[in-house]
Amino acid sequence: MEALPKHMPNWWDKPAPVTVPEGYAEFVEQFRVLQDVLTAAAPDAEQTRTAAGLVAQLIDVLAPAETDEWSQLSGRLNAPGRGQTLVPVVHVESETETQSRGTVRFGRHYLGGNNAAHGGAIPLLFDDALGRFANSHGRPIARTAYLHVDYRSVTPVDTDLDVIVRFDREEGRKRYLTGEIRHGERLCAEAHGLFVVLRPGSA
Repeated sequence: MEALPKHMPNWWDKPAPVTVPEGYAEFVEQFRVLQDVLTAAAPDAEQTRTAAGLVAQLIDVLAPAETDEWSQLSGRLNAPGRGQTLVPVVHVESETETQSRGTVRFGRHYLGGNNAAHGGAIPLLFDDALGRFANSHGRPIARTAYLHVDYRSVTPVDTDLDVIVRFDREEGRKRYLTGEIRHGERLCAEAHGLFVVLRPGSA
């Protein structure tokens, strides 16, 4: 893996403390709702102009607050979804060092067609869920080396689904994990992933 430029921090540095402003987590959740509403909407010309103007105002508000990767809030919150709006949010309900169980709900934003989640959203969820668990419980940071997803049946949107992640084994720097998405007793998709521990100073 390619080394980072010397002037940049890396995964091995202690991250700077995150100060979360009041209402930020709620704002992120509103943005997730906005993604679902935008996907579901068929606005007329006037509604489109109004919405575009409001989005332009939002950009003007947030753009001056732009910062570097190591100081941003998105992806660093200690909350379900970590404050980012890309990946479907998994709400962890129970966890040990070898297994994590939770729920996920693919909103309208992730619709592929005919009430089914987009095929690309499913590996996105698995990569995030397996990667988070691979790096949890005091384990050194690892990156995805391989992710294989099998689609077993339709993964519905706007439905609460079960997510199970298992830490299967570790061989040197290699960590092997598996995951499942279930709708009740029905298996929707399953994944097998390999995560490799980073060497100090690598990206």
